Amino acid sequence: MNPIYDPEGELTPIGSPEAEADIPEVEGAPAAATRSQVRREQRRVLFRSPGFVIGVGVVGFWVLAAIVPSLFSSIGPKEFSDAGARVSPSADAWFGTDSVGRDVYARVIYGARPILIVAPLATGIAIIAGTLLGLLMGFYRGWVDEVFSRIVEAILSIPVILMAILVVFTFGRSQPVIIGTIAVLFVPAITRTIRSAAISESDLDYVTSAKMRGESGLFIVSREILPNVTGLVVVELTVRLGYAVFTYATLAFLGFVAADLTDADWGIDVSLNYTQIIRDVWWPSIFPALAIATLVIGVNLITDSIDKALKS
Repeated sequence: MNPIYDPEGELTPIGSPEAEADIPEVEGAPAAATRSQVRREQRRVLFRSPGFVIGVGVVGFWVLAAIVPSLFSSIGPKEFSDAGARVSPSADAWFGTDSVGRDVYARVIYGARPILIVAPLATGIAIIAGTLLGLLMGFYRGWVDEVFSRIVEAILSIPVILMAILVVFTFGRSQPVIIGTIAVLFVPAITRTIRSAAISESDLDYVTSAKMRGESGLFIVSREILPNVTGLVVVELTVRLGYAVFTYATLAFLGFVAADLTDADWGIDVSLNYTQIIRDVWWPSIFPALAIATLVIGVNLITDSIDKALKS
């Protein structure tokens, strides 16, 4: 066994544990292993979080109700209940019936579909556009950052609901218009958050190293910076999803959706029945409102759990 020279003057056999400890590790390997361990620990913390489990259960229930509503209700949202009209919650009608005799429970179950089509699609579009724009602004800065920052600030200065009403009133109440409107209104907030993270990451050594290697800006943004802000993107996704649910429900309540008033929709049902609360007929409006609340709470529980796991 051939010896190697030790700085302290001793000879250490090649292949011994002492010699292997002195050999420098391949650049990037320890960092990759550390990131992998951190992600595993974050997943472990996340999946053991009671808030995450409850949130996934609540959101999963409503998603399943939106996909297969007949699994939870044996009657349709427009069918009349045998119990009669304005019947309070009972064994025959769990959530009671509305003013024309339709089962409120069935309408709550079927009403999950519109909101769970619009909100996730709008949020997904906003996340993709906002993340891309924020990364480009944070990395390139200069005139790119200046121009888009002014546009972002201008849009953020207008209340979301007011702008949504103006856009929908101008371009129509179709579902694609509503999805696009909510997405565009959420892009500025997402862009500002991702931009701040991208600026912080751009000043770190690994980005400087990539620039010195001659890597293109697109490579650095997509392969270096983006993986390090993915956690923040996921948090933004869940946060904006909750806001999207509220935004669509508000537009439906105000009558700015292209849905038939007889269709099951949580916002529409609250709008049609809330005036009856003063007559002690509270169930046709309270249960759809509670459905909106539980969905948002479920999303927020997931958001908080992800945020805590990322910070652990």
